[in-house]
Amino acid sequence: MASWAEQLQRELAGRGLAVASIPGKGRCLVASRTFFPGEVIISQEPYASTPNKILVGSSCDHCFASSNLKKCSVCRVTWYCSSDCQKEEWKLHQLECRAMAALTEDRKKMLTPTIRLMVRLVLKRKLQIEKAIPSSGIDNYYLVDTLESHISEVDENQLVLYAQMANLVKLVLPSLELDLKEIAHTFSKFACNAHTICDPELRPLGTGLYPVISIINHSCVPNAVLIFDGRTAYVRALQPIGKDEEVSISYIETAAVTKKRQNDLKQYFFSCTCPRCVKVSEEDALLESYRCKNQACDGFLLPEPGEKAYTCQKCSISRDEEEVKKMTREILLLSDKASSFLSSGNTTEAGSIYKIIEQQEQNLYHAFSITLLHTRETLLKIYMELQDWQTAVTYCRLTIPVYERVYPPFHPMIGLQFYTCGKLEWLLECTEDALKSLTRAADILGITHGTKSQFMKELFGKLEEARAEVSLKLSSSRGHDEQFS
Repeated sequence: MASWAEQLQRELAGRGLAVASIPGKGRCLVASRTFFPGEVIISQEPYASTPNKILVGSSCDHCFASSNLKKCSVCRVTWYCSSDCQKEEWKLHQLECRAMAALTEDRKKMLTPTIRLMVRLVLKRKLQIEKAIPSSGIDNYYLVDTLESHISEVDENQLVLYAQMANLVKLVLPSLELDLKEIAHTFSKFACNAHTICDPELRPLGTGLYPVISIINHSCVPNAVLIFDGRTAYVRALQPIGKDEEVSISYIETAAVTKKRQNDLKQYFFSCTCPRCVKVSEEDALLESYRCKNQACDGFLLPEPGEKAYTCQKCSISRDEEEVKKMTREILLLSDKASSFLSSGNTTEAGSIYKIIEQQEQNLYHAFSITLLHTRETLLKIYMELQDWQTAVTYCRLTIPVYERVYPPFHPMIGLQFYTCGKLEWLLECTEDALKSLTRAADILGITHGTKSQFMKELFGKLEEARAEVSLKLSSSRGHDEQFS
């Protein structure tokens, strides 16, 4: 019988892919044919997955849907949205259910999503070994086994934590012979290989282990994107990917300066050497820079070596370092005040202070500054919550040019921001603006999300509605004009 490695290569070859090894980078996924923008490179169900919120019933354990949920009457931990989902999970849940039902209420509280993910992984492996459920080239424990754990680079405290977590798994599954050292290693694999399962609007729902997708390496300028539909993971091409070209996705939020991105990647135990990280870029200076004192100039400031000042790269006007520090301190004080209002639920008051912060940041930071962008994103959320659509759309429109600068052209974040903008414009009856925004959203999200999901059907529905409304307005104004001509 062919080895699992051979079976994997054979299944991937049928999809136009191959596993290769790149010196200094290790395993990677390479295209063996051309993929075009929007095309699914690979889709995979998780080897094991779990919702983020256990015990509270916020999503179905099988498909991650959030409506019509019913709790399992035996273990009282798992939730399902339908009998179909319950049947799909039954062989695995039968074992898990028995184990969880035997736990005391206090021990049930120890079932964090990570512990639960491990329990499900151990049980799936057992079922596959016993041939109670099928295995395939892209769904078998060998793939988990070959994932990198970086255990030798993990610090002592983390190793102790993994050992304690392995003991918790033993408490949940007392009847199984478990290799605690192997389980601790697998927890280390989760840290750098598990994926956050998100809804179409990129809000986290749970965690899943997708061993084939974990072979795909990171780039801060990726040629593909990972999007979920339920818990099914889809990797789609963002640009043409040629034969023998490596497929890459982003593991982190890429709208950040190089130093921040490299720091965020530390948990994966590598330094990124993508084109964006290698060159000292003007982009970094823009993203964290101060603006020119001259309001008519759009230049950005850089520290003046040996001087206590920042100088504009465009018009050479300088700004005193003390003045910059004073403004920064004032903004920090206001930010603390605003976030405490926000956390205590006083949204209106928080919104007022964030507005002052935004005005002060406009005087200090460059228009493309990430700091200013984050403040505007916060204001957008606040005014959407307050249902002040006019103020919300103002901030939404201000974020889009920055998104278009910090993300590649087909990035889900740009598409989703256009979608939000379009929905707000629709609510405000700015139909023509809504049509433009929804069209842009559909162009981008059609590539990143595909066209078949429920989320995309809703977007296309809104787009059709806006088109019909605009053409109706056009024809009625033409009829009006003819009447008076």
